[in-house]
Amino acid sequence: MTVVWVIWAAVALDLLIGDPRWLPHPVIGMGKVIRRVEGWIRQRTTSAQGLKRAGILLPVIVAGGSFVLTWLLLELCAAIHPWLAWGAEIVLIATTIAIKGLREAGLEVYGHLRSGNIAEARQALSMVVGRDTAHLDEPEIVRGTVETVAENIVDAVIAPLFFALIGGAPLAMAYRAVNTLDSMVGYKNEKYLHVGWASARLDDLANWIPARLTAGLLTIAAAMFSLRWKQAIKMVRRDARKHPSPNSGFPESAVAGALGIRLGGENSYQGVISFRAYMGDPDRPLEAEDIRVTNRLLVGVSVLFTMLGTAVLGLAAAAGGSLWI
Repeated sequence: MTVVWVIWAAVALDLLIGDPRWLPHPVIGMGKVIRRVEGWIRQRTTSAQGLKRAGILLPVIVAGGSFVLTWLLLELCAAIHPWLAWGAEIVLIATTIAIKGLREAGLEVYGHLRSGNIAEARQALSMVVGRDTAHLDEPEIVRGTVETVAENIVDAVIAPLFFALIGGAPLAMAYRAVNTLDSMVGYKNEKYLHVGWASARLDDLANWIPARLTAGLLTIAAAMFSLRWKQAIKMVRRDARKHPSPNSGFPESAVAGALGIRLGGENSYQGVISFRAYMGDPDRPLEAEDIRVTNRLLVGVSVLFTMLGTAVLGLAAAAGGSLWI
C-alpha cells in the first residue's frame, strides 16, 4: 500500500507548501529545454512541412526525456535506500500539482475585490490569464478568475494525479512536460501553428479523460456543497463542446451550472477582441463570492479524486495487481 500513501503525501505536501519560490521547479528546466530545442529546429528548417515534422521532436525529447530522467533518479534513490526513493517520489509528484497555488491565485483576486481595490484585482488576475485586464469591471474580473480556476483544475490537479496513479512520478512528470509544451508552443498563430501542432494535439489527448472525470467530480462536489448539481450536469451536456478547446469546456460548464452563472463572452488579447462561447445561464450576476465557492470546488474535487484513485489502487493491490513502486 506504499503507493497509496505516496499519492496522499504528495497531495498533502502541495496543500502545505505549494511551490515555494526558493525551491527549484522542474517546469523551469523544461522551459529552458523547450526553448533550446525550438531554436535548434528553427535553425534547420523554415518550411511549414519541415516545421511540422520537426515539431514532433519537441514532445519526444521534452516529455520522453522528463520520463526517463525521473525514472533514473528514482532508481538511483532506490539503490541508496527505499525510503529515499519514496521521499523523492512524493516531492516529484507534488511538483506536478498545484492545488495550493491555484487556490491562492483565486483568493488573491477575491481579497482585493472584497476590499474594493479593483486596480489590484486586475493586476492579480493579469498574472494568471493571457487576456487584457486593465479595463475590466468587477463582474468581468470574477469571470476571468472563475474560468481560470475551473479550467486549471484539470491540468494543474486532476491530470497530473491521474498519470501519477497510473505510472508514478515519471509519468506525472511527462504529463507536466506535455502541458508545459502546450503553454509555450501550442498556439494557433503564425509563429507556432506548425512547430507546435504535435505538442498541442498531445496535450489535448492527455487531458481528454481527466477533463471528463473532472466534470463528473465537480457535479459530485456541487452536491456535497449544496450547489446546483443537476444544473451542472445539464450545462456540461449542453455547453461543454462549444468551447474551442476539446477539454476546457467540461470543467468550465460544470462550474457555471453549479454556481448558476454564465461564463464565456468577449475577451481582449493585446487589443484584439475574441468571443468565447457562453457556458451556463445568467441566472444571477457574477459576484466576488463566486471565486471563493469555485475554490471550494477545487479543493473538494482534488480530495475526491485522490480518495477514489487511491481506493482503486488499493483494490488492485488487494486483487494481486501490480503497482508502480
